[in-house]
Amino acid sequence: MVDHPTKNTDIADDTAPPKLNGKRGLWRIAPFLVLATLIAGFFALGLDAHVNLQTVANNQAALTRFVEENFAIAIIAYLIFYAVFVAVSIPGAAVVTVTGGFLFGTLLGGTLTVIGATAGATAIFLIARTTLGDFLRRQAGGAVSRMADGFRKDGFNYLLVLRLVPVFPFFVVNLAPAFLGLKLTSFVAATFIGIAPATYVFSSVGAGLGSVLARGEEISLGSVMTPQIITALIGLALLALIPVGVRRWREWRGLRR
Repeated sequence: MVDHPTKNTDIADDTAPPKLNGKRGLWRIAPFLVLATLIAGFFALGLDAHVNLQTVANNQAALTRFVEENFAIAIIAYLIFYAVFVAVSIPGAAVVTVTGGFLFGTLLGGTLTVIGATAGATAIFLIARTTLGDFLRRQAGGAVSRMADGFRKDGFNYLLVLRLVPVFPFFVVNLAPAFLGLKLTSFVAATFIGIAPATYVFSSVGAGLGSVLARGEEISLGSVMTPQIITALIGLALLALIPVGVRRWREWRGLRR
């Protein structure tokens, strides 16, 4: 007797993007227009040149004082800033993550970063499921096709692995699940859990940034991901693949009967 694989509930059925239709269609592309404006403005103003740790060092006193005097506002501002930063897919998220650890400490800074990053990634995910899905799919290129099979069978686990070990660019991993029909809940959960380990690592670096700057030393983001940390992340990714392996083994055993 052959066991028939059950339908993967991580995959949504209503994945076909809706058609533009008058004012309703304009409202659907409005989020994309907002993102496009933000991206254009960011680079037009040359703000990308300031996304580095030197900027944090130059404004250390002002940033620290603002957080001390406006703690609640600082938390909200950081969450919004990080979500927008991720949503517009601007390079330099690691710098912002370290800054969050510097301002709020490892635990709170890391938690705020995970929440903000998940919110920003979810915004891109939802936009990709609108009428602009075809356009964004073309921008993502062949990487989406290479991930297609895994998402169809084990969406949550596959995304979790990609979050733990970033083989593909973060922007592409935000888009691909939307094209391939991953459910919103699965996307949010896998993103939140998957980005947490590396986020807390970078946040812990930020928590010690003040003492490093006080000694006049320099810190390099390239030295953060040590072989030990990379090995740990790969180990977590392998654990996330265990359910996938079990499912494949059961399917293979069923076919052999």
